[in-house]
Amino acid sequence: MNERRYFGTDGIRGTVGQFPITPEFVLKLGWALGQVLGNNGKVVIGKDTRISGYMFESVLEAGLTAAGVDSLLVGPMPTPAIAYLTRTLRADAGIVISASHNPYHDNGIKFFAADGTKFPDEVELEIELLLDKDMVTLDSKQLGKAFRISDAAARYIEFCKASFPNNLSLKGQKLVVDCAHGATYHIAPYVFRELGAEVIEIGNKPDGLNINLECGATDTEALSQKVIKEQADLGVAFDGDGDRVMMVDSQGRLVNGDQLIWLLAKYLQDNKRLNGGVAGTQMTNMALEVDFEQHGIPFVRTKVGDRYVMQALKEHQWKLGGESSGHVICLDYNSTGDGIISALQLLKALSSSQQTLQQFVDEHPLFPQTLINVRVKNADKILQSDTLKNVIAEVEKELKDSGRVLIRKSGTEPLIRVMVEARDKDLADKFAEKIAGEVEQLV
Repeated sequence: MNERRYFGTDGIRGTVGQFPITPEFVLKLGWALGQVLGNNGKVVIGKDTRISGYMFESVLEAGLTAAGVDSLLVGPMPTPAIAYLTRTLRADAGIVISASHNPYHDNGIKFFAADGTKFPDEVELEIELLLDKDMVTLDSKQLGKAFRISDAAARYIEFCKASFPNNLSLKGQKLVVDCAHGATYHIAPYVFRELGAEVIEIGNKPDGLNINLECGATDTEALSQKVIKEQADLGVAFDGDGDRVMMVDSQGRLVNGDQLIWLLAKYLQDNKRLNGGVAGTQMTNMALEVDFEQHGIPFVRTKVGDRYVMQALKEHQWKLGGESSGHVICLDYNSTGDGIISALQLLKALSSSQQTLQQFVDEHPLFPQTLINVRVKNADKILQSDTLKNVIAEVEKELKDSGRVLIRKSGTEPLIRVMVEARDKDLADKFAEKIAGEVEQLV
């Protein structure tokens, strides 16, 4: 099978104005999708709050129209909402215009199939092959049309609320909700408020340029401070497109994706609803793996990326998985990672077990992890070094079963990432510095 030239693990992404994130390319991308779907198809188009979203929404609509495909425009909406709306509107595909947790000057395009899952590789390859052909506009009577779906947000709010039991309420809960000035700004606060919570909003005033800026799931400092100041029960943070969630407890401590998955897994097992195991990644904290083994919960690791977690869940026919970064996948409720729905399931778990997030964190500490990034020019050559392999083997021998080592090449930067995990933080620091020092010598 040919290699894809433009599609990465999560669509096509880059800096606005630099190929391929240009109006010309995205116009043809819309047309190519229309060619794959065929005349008389219909596609949901949603976006986050970046200023460039207006431009790319317009050219995607134009490309689809030229190919005879209708566009259903829903405006700023979380990525998982597009997956849901694609299914419920019986569309042939969904398009999200977003660069997720990246700053405003980046943007990207990702596609959903009719069932709300990401396109398989072969469909993305078919689209890429069409990009080499001349764009041809159909006769006027065959052109597609565009429709604005004015109630899209209301539909998705009700969908999210339906995942929370009718016999439970968030009444009495004081939550700080950080929307990252992104796609959840007009949805998440309403969901939690309508379920009874007292909601304090931050990161809820997008201006096209402030998405993910010192806020949201990738920067929870403002959320932590607000939770402490307001004496809230906990804080919830989403990223720019709403597929990630992080939390902070009442003390302002960050609770990452690993701990949130751990909390859900324990709750589901206690209520005999886990129905299988849990999928994590190479970065998932070892404390989960140890605890899962003690409680008979199957666990598998994948490469870093929610795409690979999803593949593992489908392969094992499991429902729960995710990443440390806050991708928490609950396939019982949506076909992709959904920050709002995952947050609701976590609040349900805490409410049902009459436990606070702070109590869970205190009872289930993670193993200390030390991560050191080393800038390199030839990562593959260095990773094959016998000297480095010997140093790693020495460290693993000393750690035995009380820790682990992960050395990997970054997929986005010229870096080698050195991660050492151990029950003791001093050991993790010591061994990470030892391996990173060897990498630097090889550089």
